[in-house]
Amino acid sequence: MPKYYIGVDGGGTNCRIRLTDADLNVLAEATTRKSSNLQVRGGNAAYEAVTELTAAVFAKAGLDISEAEHAAACFGMAGARMKSARQAFQERDFPFENLVVYDDIDIARAGAHGEGDGGVMIIGTGSAAMALVDGKRHQSGGWGFFIGDTMAGAILGRELLRRSLIAHDGLIPKTPLTEAVMARFGNDGDRLMAWSFDNEDARAAVEATLPDGVKPTHPVPARPVDYGGFTLLFTEYLAKGDPLAAELLEFELDAIAEYVDWFRSIGTRSIAIVGGFGHSIMAHIRARFGDIIVEEEPVSLTGAIILARQHFGK
Repeated sequence: MPKYYIGVDGGGTNCRIRLTDADLNVLAEATTRKSSNLQVRGGNAAYEAVTELTAAVFAKAGLDISEAEHAAACFGMAGARMKSARQAFQERDFPFENLVVYDDIDIARAGAHGEGDGGVMIIGTGSAAMALVDGKRHQSGGWGFFIGDTMAGAILGRELLRRSLIAHDGLIPKTPLTEAVMARFGNDGDRLMAWSFDNEDARAAVEATLPDGVKPTHPVPARPVDYGGFTLLFTEYLAKGDPLAAELLEFELDAIAEYVDWFRSIGTRSIAIVGGFGHSIMAHIRARFGDIIVEEEPVSLTGAIILARQHFGK
């Protein structure tokens, strides 16, 4: 049996790690506000985040990093929908005795329902759905920003920018929300377009990975996390009764409805929700879909530790 367990929750915006002893008592946790999506820079961003956090969590626990060789680890990573991505990341040079890599939705589901049946929806920067029904695993979504993630905050943020721009052009009515969005860009459509094509924050993130003095040679487009940042403006103006925010809420709930219908079709009886964006509109989600939605947010790090013990605890 391992001396320690490590759980990692690698999201599109943050990465978190938990270290426990063999009895699952928490020894330390650490967080970094860095993307750990396996599709970002070929998994290098995630590797850097997890490596940084591994050193940090052992230090916080008062343990030498050499103790990692006595730990069994489970990672739940954004962007790990593809088996090839999970396998490639699992084969990287980590210091642990044993390691298994899951899609982040698996640790979220385990955090919500343990080893029992039940479903989970990730509604954060990205989105996906997964359930265990009579012990059988079902998954839908999680295909990424460009071709999927219909419930995601990044998708809603992009839709907010799109509608704000066409309101600026006079094609639909302006609202306080569209005006607040355009004010971020000096009421200049060119600046918004440039933001999407060559994004300052995205460029800085790439530059941080390059040798000193080396800069990206090509435009660096806005990332899902950049679009997702506009959900804060959406929820602010939703509370103020903005008509476009109300329309976008229905846009979001309709996307969620497709997944709730899918859950019901496979016999799922309860659905937990993970992700800051989902919980920011939780009252609206429960009002639309009722008691099938579990109110408490599951702790994905707990799910990662549960799965680590399932794999390596014997």
